[in-house]
Amino acid sequence: GAGLGTFTGAELYHLSLLPVLLWESIHPQVVPSAEYLHTVNDEGRHYTICLLEKKCSCGWFQVDELPCPHAWAVLKRKFLMPKDYCSDYYKPKSVVMTYEVPVYPLPDRKEWNTPAHVADEVVLPPKWKRPPRRPKKKCDKPFIQLLQKKNQLSCSICGQEGHNKRTCRNASRRN
Repeated sequence: GAGLGTFTGAELYHLSLLPVLLWESIHPQVVPSAEYLHTVNDEGRHYTICLLEKKCSCGWFQVDELPCPHAWAVLKRKFLMPKDYCSDYYKPKSVVMTYEVPVYPLPDRKEWNTPAHVADEVVLPPKWKRPPRRPKKKCDKPFIQLLQKKNQLSCSICGQEGHNKRTCRNASRRN
């Protein structure tokens, strides 16, 4: 379809998550057990990955149907393409097929067949009201930015991190 032209060859769902998965897959140690079965040692914890069944003992691989960082470590070691281990749901053809099904408009409200237990239910407004204020000017930060290390304050007097010259305890006090 015409919608496939909007994809730029990236066949995975959230492209912003891929660098995070790649970064997290750098550190673990991969120990092969069989052709498709591997153990990944990551900071003292052991995870079992089965590439044939697309499963990891952390649970992420089988729930999201995307390789978890442990599976990425195995795929990198075996020089396999991660996109081959992702569900077809995340590929452009599947996304486009989602919108091929027609959505029919609802009939007039008087013609609805509403069950009695639903019609009798009273929906109350929320218990709290959002206070009036200006909307945020900044967008929410991408997931990868949240994982990056933040800069520490450093003092220009003593050079230590965690405070500035105004709050420095090592500075000579003036009387």
